[in-house]
Amino acid sequence: MNSLFTEAHSVVTALMTNDAWEMSEALTTAGAWPVGLIAMLGAATLLLVIYRLVPWIDRNLERTVMVWTYLIIAGVIFVEVFRRFVLSQQAPWSTTLPPFLFLIMTWFGCAYNVRLRTHLAFSEFRTNLPRGGQLFCLVLDAVLWLGFCWVVIVTSVRVTANSASNFQILLGTDDVLQWWFLISVPIAFTMMATRVIENLLEDLGNYRNGRPLIGQAVIGAD
Repeated sequence: MNSLFTEAHSVVTALMTNDAWEMSEALTTAGAWPVGLIAMLGAATLLLVIYRLVPWIDRNLERTVMVWTYLIIAGVIFVEVFRRFVLSQQAPWSTTLPPFLFLIMTWFGCAYNVRLRTHLAFSEFRTNLPRGGQLFCLVLDAVLWLGFCWVVIVTSVRVTANSASNFQILLGTDDVLQWWFLISVPIAFTMMATRVIENLLEDLGNYRNGRPLIGQAVIGAD
């Protein structure tokens, strides 16, 4: 336990130095896990407060990111296909940038659909359970999602710090670093954890007030 506390303290210290190499080294220890859990829950709580204070962000943040990244991807592909086959020219980064943008669009979209409960909801099965069984399933969903987010946040931060410490450049560019895009993964999963907590609080409120717990999930609904 003392060793874990020491390693966790070293992770916090390394993060405060803002040195990519020190962060990369510290994040390889087991201390990254408790620090990652506390950071995830703290950031998710802060985001939840922001969602409550600014409902527009609650409704539109993920969708805005998804739409703009999709438009940028489509624009890059359209322009570079035209340039390649008509002008016999092509930007060297045109085949390496879209996959990173797709990464951003995918995980922010995943956070959005967690809020909509469109990921493996099993609504037909759960509606036949008693209210206690329904609540148990919803709480289990939240625990599993939070565990999943925790694992991805810690491991993706490790990858991001390692990329930054090695100055990995986006292929086809001279000064665009890969970690600028990789950092979007832990950010997206922190937002996903926020949506999980938001759903759980809603479920507990529905249970206490006698409202239905299981609803029909619709992709793209508000």
